[in-house]
Amino acid sequence: MKKILLGMTNTMNSVKPPRMTALRELHEAETGGPFSILIGTILSARTKDESTTKVVKALFSKYKNAKELANAKLKDVEKIIRPIGFYHVKSKRIIEVAKIIHSQFKGIVPDDLETLVKLPGVGRKTANCVLVYAYEKPAIPVDIHVHRISNRLGLVDTKTPEETEQELMKKIPKKFWIDINDTFVMYGQNICKPISPMCDVCKIKNICKFYKLNKT
Repeated sequence: MKKILLGMTNTMNSVKPPRMTALRELHEAETGGPFSILIGTILSARTKDESTTKVVKALFSKYKNAKELANAKLKDVEKIIRPIGFYHVKSKRIIEVAKIIHSQFKGIVPDDLETLVKLPGVGRKTANCVLVYAYEKPAIPVDIHVHRISNRLGLVDTKTPEETEQELMKKIPKKFWIDINDTFVMYGQNICKPISPMCDVCKIKNICKFYKLNKT
């Protein structure tokens, strides 16, 4: 796994240094701490990273914490997050989550998977993102990029992101878990794209099942 992660990073830097993912930007900025990571992950579903980053910054410039967002008016939140997809549904969801975090957890986002997935709209991927990006705890958030690349490389042979997560957890040493999502997502956005992956510049193609099966 060390060779894969390093190869991906070297490939991206040799082509064009990639911009940070939305969650990595939130982690570095520490705009609203773990709460901003949680809300940012919920908002990022089916949304481009650039849009997510802008919206989260705008949201937390007005609502600094769970208490303030919990007391926000729906129409005001909708106005702020309007640029992203499904903003009507997401506005209701993040206010609902904020109320729970404020009332049940005294404004502190839980740092364990079992509690996180009990929050409305929070699945394993979102919960794992909170663990990795907010608390730097080992977990493997599996989105479409992680799922696709893991199967292309031949690390797993799975049909769903949930299956991919379980297989990766079995096969990959825990010390690499934190780096997987961030690196794989950037690689999926910039190099190993869904259509026409840039195999010609990929520095790990010699260990890639997809490349070996499709090279001419």
